[in-house]
Amino acid sequence: MKKLPKILFFLAAACLLMLFVFPMWQITLIAPQYPDGVTMYIWINKITGSTEGTLQNINILNHYVGMKYIEPDSIPELKYFPYIVGAMALIGMALAWTGKRTLWVIWLGVLFVLCVAGMYDFYLWEYDYGHNLDPTAPIKIPGMAYQPPLIGNKLLLNFLAKSWPYIGGWFIGVSFLLGGLALWFQKKNIIEV
Repeated sequence: MKKLPKILFFLAAACLLMLFVFPMWQITLIAPQYPDGVTMYIWINKITGSTEGTLQNINILNHYVGMKYIEPDSIPELKYFPYIVGAMALIGMALAWTGKRTLWVIWLGVLFVLCVAGMYDFYLWEYDYGHNLDPTAPIKIPGMAYQPPLIGNKLLLNFLAKSWPYIGGWFIGVSFLLGGLALWFQKKNIIEV
C-alpha cells in the first residue's frame, strides 16, 4: 500500500505523454453542405483534420468570411508545447519516486496553471481568428464574429461549431485524477502510521 501513491503519481505524470499520441482538442463544423461535419484536430505540435484536405477546406470556408488562414507552421505554441509537456511529464515521473507530498502538490499546481494559461491562449487564438476579419471578404455581415466556442457548441451562420477536448485532453483530466488519488492515498498512509 505504501508504494501505491508513488505508482499513481507516476502514472499521473505519464498520462501527459499521451498528448504526443492523441490530439488534445477537436473543432467540428457541421452545415447542410457538410452533414457529417468537417473536423479539425489540435495536437501539441500540429493541426490536422479528419481527412487529408480538411484544413484546406476549412481555410477556404474561412476565406469567404474574411478569417485568416490557419497555418500550423506560423503558430509558435505548436513549436514549444512539446517541450513543456515533455518536461512536465519527466519531472512528474521523477517526483513520483521521492514520495514528497509538497513536491507533488507543487507539480499539480504548476500543471493546473499551465492548463489555464493554455486555455486562455487558445481563447485568444480563437478570438483573433474570429474577430480580426479581412474587410475585403466576399461575405460581410455587419457585427458578425466567427469565433468558435472555447468549449461547447455555437451557431455561426449556417454552421454549428463544436469545440471539445479530445482523447489527449481527457488524459490531462486523468492526470489530475490520478495525482489527486496519489495524494489521498499518501495522506491515508500517513494517518494510519
